[in-house]
Amino acid sequence: MAGTLPRFRAGPRFAQAEPGACLACRRSAGLAFGRLEPPPNRLPDPILGDAYAEQVMRRLDPGYDKRRFGTSQMGLVAVVRTKAHDDWARSFLAEHPDAVVLHLGCGLDARAYRVDPPATVDWYDLDYPAVIELRQQLLPPREHYTLIGSSVTDLTWLERVPRSRPVLMIAEGLVPYLTETDVRRLLTSVVDAFPTGRLQFDTVPVWAWRTSKWDPTLRKYDAQFHCGFNTPAALAEWHPRLEYVDEAPMYDSPILMAKAPANARRMYRLLNLLPGMKRSTRIVRFRF
Repeated sequence: MAGTLPRFRAGPRFAQAEPGACLACRRSAGLAFGRLEPPPNRLPDPILGDAYAEQVMRRLDPGYDKRRFGTSQMGLVAVVRTKAHDDWARSFLAEHPDAVVLHLGCGLDARAYRVDPPATVDWYDLDYPAVIELRQQLLPPREHYTLIGSSVTDLTWLERVPRSRPVLMIAEGLVPYLTETDVRRLLTSVVDAFPTGRLQFDTVPVWAWRTSKWDPTLRKYDAQFHCGFNTPAALAEWHPRLEYVDEAPMYDSPILMAKAPANARRMYRLLNLLPGMKRSTRIVRFRF
């Protein structure tokens, strides 16, 4: 890992960015927290061991871990989701060391640093320009690593990416915030643009989408889901080359039950007994 982070100088331009960018910046702060393993990153045997997440969150909010939200163990489930995406990425890159990685809606996630791909991989992190500017202030540069400031739904960003090699598309915590039409355009456009690859992302069911306007966490960030899928494997029908591969566990993940403190394990077991909660987030991957 690289050492010192660049100096953080937040400016007023973030408040003047295009619609959605300020929300994305606020969400990015939340995502930085979501990568933490509460309270120290901090477990004796951490799931991610992401030192960058703690450094970034400390700069955004030096006292984040002194309040109730900062000391909650419930954020571990987001860490489990992140680990599933990281593990899938490492597996794909081990088989395709010449791949192109598209990390969409990257926020402040330090995935490129955690996965640490070989120099033969070209990695692209994409988010709103205001978020990319924030990343540049908070995270160091690295070789074979490119930042793209764009809305993910403006697919002209694909023109900036080499398209003759295998691709890995990672979209963690992104798809539910897009409309179904935009998700379909995104997935089919990536499949059309590359010879072969994997797509990995997470979805929510229809009930979670329709009730998201009342979700207290989403309301805190002035956010709302715009699509949901009860059977995400069916998205393979959107393109003749697309094939569903599998799903990673989340709320019932063995690593979550092994690492979470007893009170958090009891809470997750209770949630898993409620209809629809066990699969209220689906971490899925496809190949083509």
